Amino acid sequence: MIGPKKLLQLVTEINLVEGLAERELHNPEGAGFDLRLGEVYKIYGEAFLGVEERLTPKIELLAKYDPQKPSYFVFKPGKYYLVTTIEKVNLPLNIAATFIPRTTTFRSGLIVRTGIAQPGYSGKLTFGLKNEGPIEAKIEMGARFVFATFHWVDGGGEKYRGQWQGGRVTTEKKERQV
Repeated sequence: MIGPKKLLQLVTEINLVEGLAERELHNPEGAGFDLRLGEVYKIYGEAFLGVEERLTPKIELLAKYDPQKPSYFVFKPGKYYLVTTIEKVNLPLNIAATFIPRTTTFRSGLIVRTGIAQPGYSGKLTFGLKNEGPIEAKIEMGARFVFATFHWVDGGGEKYRGQWQGGRVTTEKKERQV
């Protein structure tokens, strides 16, 4: 795992993470960076995940971070959302990133569905978020909700070739997988 001093050096040298909050740039905590809530989407329609093709659901933007206009979003119990980060990552071929929810996120009943950002991935990050608690959870857009850790890939990695490169949130139509 790469520690915060080296991460900050990589932010400066190779733009490892774009758009970090001042708190992360000057006082990171632990062994990674907190990332902030940028957009919230509702999903609808249909999904198909095949061997060669896929179609992800349609999306509707429900909330977006605007530093000039503080706003909140209320995550309703039992509802599932797609969310994106304000920050973007630019991973070289020898670094991958993993994500875990902040403890205040799950203490509020919110479960974040995360994955791994592969070496060579560049763009904002999209996660699933579901309120599995019994109460509404009100979050300010731009609040920290997930923690990113970065790891060296021993021997180097293969460049991410997936269709999510650049941070898109869904597909427009059924498409062939790469």
